[in-house]
Amino acid sequence: MTAIWSVDTEVFYQNAVKVRNEQSIMAVVKNNAYHYGLEFSVKEFLKAGIQTFSTTSLKEAIRVREIAPHATIFLMNAVYEFDTVREYEIHMTLPSLTYYYEHKEDLRNIHVHLEFENLLHRSGFKDLEELHEVLEDHAQNKSDNKMIISGIWTHFGYADEFDVPEYDIERQAWLNVLNTLLDEGYSFDMIHAQNSASFYREGQVVLPHHTHARVGIALYGSRPYSKLKESEIQQSLTVKGNVIQVREVNAGDYCGYSFAYEATKNQTQLAVVDIGYGDGILKSRAQHEAMINGKRYPIRALMMSHMFVEVDNEVHAQDEVVLYNNDIRIDEFTFKGVGANSEQLSAMNHDSLIKEYI
Repeated sequence: MTAIWSVDTEVFYQNAVKVRNEQSIMAVVKNNAYHYGLEFSVKEFLKAGIQTFSTTSLKEAIRVREIAPHATIFLMNAVYEFDTVREYEIHMTLPSLTYYYEHKEDLRNIHVHLEFENLLHRSGFKDLEELHEVLEDHAQNKSDNKMIISGIWTHFGYADEFDVPEYDIERQAWLNVLNTLLDEGYSFDMIHAQNSASFYREGQVVLPHHTHARVGIALYGSRPYSKLKESEIQQSLTVKGNVIQVREVNAGDYCGYSFAYEATKNQTQLAVVDIGYGDGILKSRAQHEAMINGKRYPIRALMMSHMFVEVDNEVHAQDEVVLYNNDIRIDEFTFKGVGANSEQLSAMNHDSLIKEYI
């Protein structure tokens, strides 16, 4: 028996349709489409009516181009392989004045999106003054082969935070910058800022004057914040192992590495399950439950290739043990402090787990 990572392809597709909500969506497919598989995910998103994609990797952007020859592909990280970007007709971010002045000749005929830094401070132009500088310098460049300013964008780093004012602050700062440029007569083919959390906070509607919402985690079946009803987003992923055997221990017995669990009563039954942190289950997940035969049981210890689950007489060898499905979702445990949705998705070991698309 071996633990399994599986995706219900119809649920994945239907979720993408529901998340899209007939809006213009840029699907974030970075990190192998959140480890759902780049080829699988891009094809399902295309079927759902999504024609625009973004990633942080040039290698992935090239692969998306091979899968979707007519799609618009936006590279969120600045790169230096300019000939390759041109060859594959990839749009890319323009991250700073320094980068612009150092590489404006290299950027000839490449579609760039001006990036506004905002509160995340990860990348981008710091303020309206810097944006004006690059726009004015670019306007004065009379070359027929200069870069093409096709878009402008930012990232809302606090959209999933509700008890602090930062989302409202970054949202307003961005809208002030954008509306000023639009009022001054600048125009952009693509304007995008919203992540999954912002998109849902705005009622699954693209912000005014924006061309796209740039959606990631919601497309992969996880809610970006806990106030969102589970019914709004469907999880297509199931991660499950198997009961290898059921062991009986007594009060005072330690089970697992480094005294992980001490039995408190005699005849405690522990199911030994064939999945562990080596398969990508986050260690903090062991503070909660697994599901066996539709019932939740507490995980008592997590090891590299195994875990102990405290069970009763209804559990037997070869029973399936579900760590995640739509009834025991990844985002449920995210909101209990078990990492982030993307953290658990990224941790899954697709070399040790059986991978299935159903």
